[in-house]
Amino acid sequence: MSEKGIKLGIPSGSLQKATIELFSKAGFNITGADRSYQPSIDDDDISLIRLRAQEMSRYVADGVLDAGITGYDWIMENDSDVAEICELAYSKATSKPARWVLAVPNESDIEKPEDLSGKIIATELVNVTKKYFDEKDIDVKVEFSWGATEVKARLVNAIVELTETGSSLRANNLRVLDTIVTSTTRFIANKDSWQDKGKREIIENISILLNAAIDARTKVGLKLNVKKDDLDSVLKLLPSEKSPTISSLADSDYIAVEVIIEDSIERTLVPALKRAGASGIITYPINKVIH
Repeated sequence: MSEKGIKLGIPSGSLQKATIELFSKAGFNITGADRSYQPSIDDDDISLIRLRAQEMSRYVADGVLDAGITGYDWIMENDSDVAEICELAYSKATSKPARWVLAVPNESDIEKPEDLSGKIIATELVNVTKKYFDEKDIDVKVEFSWGATEVKARLVNAIVELTETGSSLRANNLRVLDTIVTSTTRFIANKDSWQDKGKREIIENISILLNAAIDARTKVGLKLNVKKDDLDSVLKLLPSEKSPTISSLADSDYIAVEVIIEDSIERTLVPALKRAGASGIITYPINKVIH
């Protein structure tokens, strides 16, 4: 690592694979993460350390790490004083926010949080759960759960568990009473490191590239040729964050058009463009979109 470089924490566990894939899309090659807690990255300004997301914000706040990737939930749980650089809209299964939910077995007679007064709640997110019930003035006992919390819903009165799709809750015959907190992945930095000019530039560069890779996941590039007489008809069909790029061709009767589109509309847009007079239509994947 160079003298001005940073120590960056990446999450192990459920977020590890998605994080490494995101860095790859952003242009960073990470190797050895399955074997080592100090994987290699092809950037001399970055030294990687692989840690549990639950611990990340504490090490960043304490200055052991200059920056790290973790969930908003664990920043809250640890009450960590860190600089939040940006939100990263990705997770282990979807791009949707994850939710910590209060859940009980389907057969339970508990219908609302107030019914849990005097009862026991099991969760890994102890401090946030305690705050939730304190704010509602409901007296409960919150116990730390060492994983497999869904199973414990029938050993205690309720659980607070993380869910993205809800499939695990349904598989364990649990129903949700309330959402405790909604969490997304965050890129965070130590406050002193964030004030250091050299380290701040490296952290900002990573943030720009990661967000560019995230934005590109749902987009494709599109190129086409069109006769000048049909250009207006084609342009009316093209959604774009800005005006499309239009270039002259050797054949003066034709124009080349290039634009970035959402991949979800590609299959309906391309036939419509063909009918409007476009030809030589090409779509291609893109790695990064920087606004």
